[in-house]
Amino acid sequence: MATPQAHDTAVTRANEALRTYTLSGDGWHRSPGETLQHVLTDLLHWCDDTQRDFYAALERARRRHAEEVGQADHAD
Repeated sequence: MATPQAHDTAVTRANEALRTYTLSGDGWHRSPGETLQHVLTDLLHWCDDTQRDFYAALERARRRHAEEVGQADHAD
């Protein structure tokens, strides 16, 4: 299970990444949900260009998150 400090560090990193999009030319008028969607879409494009499997990485991330929040038994 992730410590509160590890959780806070992860959230801070995510906030910093999303802030980059929010501060972009047209990002200021997006909602947080729209910003997240934009980030994920860009990552899909990046995966296409670099021949990475987005869905496999997402599944690994889901498992890691479940482990970090202590829900590994409930991960799909």
